[in-house]
Amino acid sequence: MEGAAQWYLADPEATTEWGMALAPCLEAGLVLTFSGDLGAGKTALIRGILRGLGVTGTIRSPTYALLEIYELSRLYCYHFDFYRINNPESLEDSGFRECFRSDSLCFVEWPEKVSAWLPPADLALTLEPVGTGRLLQVRQASAQGMKCLEPLLAPSLPR
Repeated sequence: MEGAAQWYLADPEATTEWGMALAPCLEAGLVLTFSGDLGAGKTALIRGILRGLGVTGTIRSPTYALLEIYELSRLYCYHFDFYRINNPESLEDSGFRECFRSDSLCFVEWPEKVSAWLPPADLALTLEPVGTGRLLQVRQASAQGMKCLEPLLAPSLPR
């Protein structure tokens, strides 16, 4: 079921817009991972997704808190940032795995730091700076992930 696609996003606004375009396709039970160096645009992309899902208030990066929770009318959304995790075993008793449920949507920044503790991603997104923009590579690893990505593969979107 695994496949991949990529887009060139010219600036932070294009990154946010791409996230907003993905948002309507997302549903409860999905896990999305976000990889890339510091400043690659992971949080901007997630901010776009959250705006597209209807979040209107402040959207913070959970770099220090590890987790931000957004309660939406149709689901719970959990945004994890594991950048500061140096010892994933320290998460064992934290209860974070309880967030990965059928009624939640989970976004995970820096998944490589805790990969042994995560369920498989439905969509794995990687951002890489290219000139003044970034290259977004998306790998779908489940039927649900592919279903989410199909509308974005339309020829009308820049690739």
